[in-house]
Amino acid sequence: MKFSSRINSFRSRPELFSAKNNMDTCDLITRMGQAEGLTHIELNYPEHFIGQDKSVIKSCIADNGLKVGGIALRYNKEFINGEFTNPDEALRNKAIRITLEAAEMCKFLGGNTVTLWFGYDGYDYPFQQDYFRAYELLVNALQQVTQAHPDMQFSFEYKPYEPRTFSFIGDVSSTLMLIDDVGSPNFGITLDFCHMIMKKENPAFSLFLSARKNKLVGFHLNDGYGHFDDGLMLGSVHLMQTLEYIYYAKRVNFDGLVYFDTFPSREDPVAECAQNIRMYKTLSNFIDQIGLEEMERLIRDQDAIKVQSLVLKMIN
Repeated sequence: MKFSSRINSFRSRPELFSAKNNMDTCDLITRMGQAEGLTHIELNYPEHFIGQDKSVIKSCIADNGLKVGGIALRYNKEFINGEFTNPDEALRNKAIRITLEAAEMCKFLGGNTVTLWFGYDGYDYPFQQDYFRAYELLVNALQQVTQAHPDMQFSFEYKPYEPRTFSFIGDVSSTLMLIDDVGSPNFGITLDFCHMIMKKENPAFSLFLSARKNKLVGFHLNDGYGHFDDGLMLGSVHLMQTLEYIYYAKRVNFDGLVYFDTFPSREDPVAECAQNIRMYKTLSNFIDQIGLEEMERLIRDQDAIKVQSLVLKMIN
C-alpha cells in the first residue's frame, strides 16, 4: 500500500519537533519522514515552493525515504472571485499559468498527478454567477491545462462549499459530467471523504460511480460530522461508512495513493498520521479476513442486522 499525507498537517505542535515556530518545506518533509508507514508526499503549488530551492526540496524528499505522489494546486486570495471562472481575464489566465507551472514542478519531482481544487470557483448569492459563461470558461481552461501535459494525470477534487457558499462543481455527478465535457483522457476525479459527507453523499457509492466511469484517480481520507471540513482522523466518526468505502476500493481494484487529508491541531501530527495508516490497514485486513465473497453475500442478503454484526466482530 502507498500512503501519503497532508504536508501542512505537520505544522502543528512544532514544539514537539523543533524550536522553530515557522518550519520551512524541508523541515516539514523531515518531520513527515518520521511517520511510520508513510511512503509518499504531495506538496502544494505554489505555497510550498515560495522562496524555496526546488532541487533542495527534491533531495530532502529522497533523504527522508519518501517519494512524490503529486502536486496539489492552492490558489491564493488574489483569486477570491474565482480561479478558472474569474471574471477578470488576466487573473483567469494567471490561474491557468500557475496550474501549468505546477505540472512542470510535478514532473521535476517525479510525481504523476496534479490535483485541482478550486476554493473560489463558486458563488454566494443568487444572480452572482452566469452559469452558462462560467461553465464554458471552466471547461475551456481545463482542456488547456490537460492537453498541454498529456503525459500528466490531472484530477479534480470537488467540495460542496467552503470557502464559497456554493462551489460551482460540488458533487460527484457534476464532477463526472465536467470530466466528460472536458474530454481529456488524462483527467479524472479525487474523492475526499469529508467533502462527500458534507454533501450528504454515501462515500462508497461515490467511489462506485467514479470507478464505473474509469475516472477514479485517488482519494483523500479523513472524517467529520458533516457540517464543515473537519479533517478528523480516519474512522473516528463514520466507522462503518469508512469500512464500506475501503471494501469498494478493494472491489474496484484501486491501487493508487491513499492520502490522509486531516487537520491535527492539538495532536502530535506524526503520531496522528501513523494512527490513520494503522486504521486503514486494520480495516483493510478485517475485510480480507471476512473475504470479499462473504462480504458480497452479506450485501446481497440486504440484512441490516447481519451488517451490524460486523461491528461486533470488529470489537470482539
